[in-house]
Amino acid sequence: MFVTGDSLSPAMTAGEERMETPGDVAVMLRLAELGWGSKRIAGELGCSRTTVKRYLRQGGWASYRGRGRPSALAGLEGWLAERFRRHRGNADVVRQELAREHGVRVSLRTVERAVADMRRDLLAEARACVRFETPPGRQLQIDFGSTFVEIGEEVVRVYLFVATLGYSRRGFVAAFRHERQSAWFEGLEAAFRHFGGVPREVLLDNAKPLVVRHDALTREVVFNERLHAFARYWGFRPRACAPYRARTKGKDENGVGYVKKNAIAGHRFASWAALEAHLVRWMREVADRRIHGTTGEPPIERFRREEAEALASLMGRPPFRQVREVVRRVQADGSVDLDTNHYSVPWRLIGARVRVEVTAGVVRIFHAGMEVARHDERRGRRERILDPAHLVGVIANDRDAPVTSVAAPAEVGELLRPLAEYEQIAGGGW
Repeated sequence: MFVTGDSLSPAMTAGEERMETPGDVAVMLRLAELGWGSKRIAGELGCSRTTVKRYLRQGGWASYRGRGRPSALAGLEGWLAERFRRHRGNADVVRQELAREHGVRVSLRTVERAVADMRRDLLAEARACVRFETPPGRQLQIDFGSTFVEIGEEVVRVYLFVATLGYSRRGFVAAFRHERQSAWFEGLEAAFRHFGGVPREVLLDNAKPLVVRHDALTREVVFNERLHAFARYWGFRPRACAPYRARTKGKDENGVGYVKKNAIAGHRFASWAALEAHLVRWMREVADRRIHGTTGEPPIERFRREEAEALASLMGRPPFRQVREVVRRVQADGSVDLDTNHYSVPWRLIGARVRVEVTAGVVRIFHAGMEVARHDERRGRRERILDPAHLVGVIANDRDAPVTSVAAPAEVGELLRPLAEYEQIAGGGW
């Protein structure tokens, strides 16, 4: 038997023939139809002349079965299939149970060869999904993803809210410092404004800030009551994708990866505001105008032509009043800490406990039921926001005088006295 020098695989020994693929055999048959002899075909394909003659005689490909000894796993095919599925493709666990339950001790490679076809089936099942298309204006898919970004002089963890319209595939992205419920709502409202309308339904993951419970067997979903209120306010129906089946929300899952790899990867930003400006430009110049792999056209064109008019009007609605409340103690520098940023309060409240309320981008600080400070919410990190009026009275009511440190009052309880008394004693206003 003639075999070319490079046709022998490491597993072949003298007297063995190489296993040909169905594609190789198809080439053999075609060349034979063109008048090639078996010797010429064998030389062209790098196999033995005997192999060529056998496949030409058979008229096609057939599985080759050697005449070696019977397999140690013969008769255990059904057991192997059941255990391989039970252990989610872990062949080593199957090998261990094979020895324990049947007394059959074989190598891991032997088990892997025996379950090779089963592994392909499992991989196909895991990757299989039914693509469904939604009509214009029907569905918006949302998700959060996080990544680390260099901002200024430090590496910051950034949470990316990504929304994708189901029909046009037009996307929206916003950066946040956290993934709390307020970020979900603010991201959705920003997406509505970006698209100029509201879809009929919003498909979301089983995020804890939004979903109280989602039974994987019964598919019963219990949404957070505030999400219900938010959905009623904007007029959409919330839907949750099946637990452990992220592919039911694949359009947006792909969107999160696309943003990380295309918009964020490798970029550095001087400030948080620079990051936000970059994302706005990227959406407009890159994401909207790329040729989408599924639709075959830019998302912005498909959106303008068919989906924009299908979205429900915003009707001039103001933002949903998402209120976040926390309690903080006023620090020695006369400020309260919120998401690493420091907001000033009247210096006389140093040491007191105050209630901080965040509503629609405004930080309001209350003490004893009265509002004592108000600031615009900052989205950066470690920023210090100071209202000069909060320092009045530190030194003789002179706003231009240098400010020195002030010790906290000895009795914090005295801070509950009427504010008018402080004005009479120290001067200035709240």
